[in-house]
Amino acid sequence: MDFHNPVEPLEGPDVPYEINRKSNPGIRGIWLRSAAICMERYGWLRRLIWKNAGFDSLRGIRGHIEDYEPLFEPQIVPKRSGTSEPATLQETAAEESEEQQAETAKQDPNEEEDVVRGKYSTVDDYRNAYLSGELTPLDVAKTLLPLVRRDSPNHPNPHSLAFFDSKVEKVLAAAKASTERYKNKCSLGPLDGVPTAVKDEYDMDGYSTCLGSQNDYTGTILEDDVNTSWCVRKLEAAGAVIIGKTSMHEFGLDTTGNNPIYGTPRNPYNYRYYTGGSSSGTGYAVSAGLIPVGLGSDGGGSIRIPAALCGVFGLKPTHGRLSFRPGQNHCLTCACLGPIAADIKSLATVFEIISQPHPSSQFPPLKPLNLTPANYSSKKKTLGIERAWLSRSTPQIQSLFHSFLSTLEQEPYNYNIIDISIPFLPEGQIAHAMTVLTDAATLLPPKTTKRLTAANRILLAIGRVTPATDYILAQKLRRTLMQHLAWLWEEHPGMIILTPTTACEGLPIRKEQGEMKYGVNDGDRTLQSMEYVWLANFCGLPSLSVPMGYVPPEKSLVKKEKKKAPKKDGEAGWDSEWDGEVPVGLMATGEWCSEEQLLQFGLVAEMIAAEAGLHRRPPADRWVDVIAQARTRGDS
Repeated sequence: MDFHNPVEPLEGPDVPYEINRKSNPGIRGIWLRSAAICMERYGWLRRLIWKNAGFDSLRGIRGHIEDYEPLFEPQIVPKRSGTSEPATLQETAAEESEEQQAETAKQDPNEEEDVVRGKYSTVDDYRNAYLSGELTPLDVAKTLLPLVRRDSPNHPNPHSLAFFDSKVEKVLAAAKASTERYKNKCSLGPLDGVPTAVKDEYDMDGYSTCLGSQNDYTGTILEDDVNTSWCVRKLEAAGAVIIGKTSMHEFGLDTTGNNPIYGTPRNPYNYRYYTGGSSSGTGYAVSAGLIPVGLGSDGGGSIRIPAALCGVFGLKPTHGRLSFRPGQNHCLTCACLGPIAADIKSLATVFEIISQPHPSSQFPPLKPLNLTPANYSSKKKTLGIERAWLSRSTPQIQSLFHSFLSTLEQEPYNYNIIDISIPFLPEGQIAHAMTVLTDAATLLPPKTTKRLTAANRILLAIGRVTPATDYILAQKLRRTLMQHLAWLWEEHPGMIILTPTTACEGLPIRKEQGEMKYGVNDGDRTLQSMEYVWLANFCGLPSLSVPMGYVPPEKSLVKKEKKKAPKKDGEAGWDSEWDGEVPVGLMATGEWCSEEQLLQFGLVAEMIAAEAGLHRRPPADRWVDVIAQARTRGDS
């Protein structure tokens, strides 16, 4: 692929993989408040924790990276393709007459396969149900709203905790408009009427944006008289029914999804585990069946971690591909927007729609996606494995990874597996964390943090310690890594770097009452959950998480426990057994702007996982069959 601003390919230093990181004990519950006060008050303590966390480790490799120019934003822009391309997924659906699509929708689905595989409801399922007249978008909206509304008598329940807000009038108006379009046979395409939701990081007309905090950060920059984020506008233009805004970890500064302010969504597979974050609400909503696809954001795995730990699919696109306009990207050095979905085709459908470039974007229109597995099988397929890095994950995750890898090598997939080496991976993870925390500290000076959670006050206090010299070293290391990666792709064109999504087996809730009420700060566990995801953020690469299988929960958490909560009309309550297995993910990271290639790989991985029983819905009492419930509502 040709780029406007290509990275110069240059092999990095040949250094051994070494990690000498010290442990930082986790703090939970009410002790967090005392810790936050001490961190904000005593400079010597901030400097001690900063050093103990390893943020001074880049000084040890200064001699290797000092001659590299610093790089502050990893945006690599492709040149516009001049060749004719096949129609997009959206255009194909729009060009086919609704009569043809309705006839296809009436064909009997393979119900046995749905049961065997534990199939999720997908964008296509909703589309087919609308075209066949079995139900309407209005039926779906009326089914979902009682489940997710925070102002309903049933709040809090597992579903409503995943949603920050839902504006009933806006939802019903969108659903009614879509229903009329289907009635008049003039639907807008595959997303018309499909329920979705967006993280509380996107601005949306009529909604507040709080970023998971008590403060109001609603965007004030308008475009066409609204502050609605570009990606949300694209969803609305495609006819999607946005059910509401989803919960998130405050400011996206950790990976659990814990939020003592608004409540914490639990993992649908095991209520004693977190969903992963920071796009926790979107991860939950897709995994629990409430929506087939939703939007999140990713500055350090915040799409891919909840996707992995909730057993669904998540795509972090190339840095800058999706626009934040009219608002600002407040983590321009690492963050991007992207989708989480129940299946690869739904993921691709939404990605095509929201990737339409904003008028101010340097990116050309996305090349239309071709996801047919047959087309992909004719290409040379190479997977790169960094063995030393892989060893950082738990034995159980390594076992699942090697089993999946073995299947990919065999017929009919025939992937070529090669060993690769990437220098300074431990230091790179530290450089990424230092960059994100320093960026956050510049946005949130001490006088503005008193209303924030104690856990984030601690992180921001650490971010304010970073000297400018160390920050510049981090950006020099960014270029070192990007040039080495460019060299790897020059040596192995089309290679996909394959790792687990996380090095840890889920994120357990260890102190139920204290963590839910006050929060948690556990640097060791955070770094373990981000062991692999940070590279794509720091270097601007596209990256995809797909389901890899399940691990048993920690033995100390395997017990049956019940709590009382309202449970009506099939709504999930707290009275389920909490000892379910925990999903983990496989992550594919590609060269800049290789989203199509990653989605094609995702189709293969999806087939493998389905055939091996590695991707199935959560337990029946935690998964909502929205289509079935909406059909019942429509019949009544």
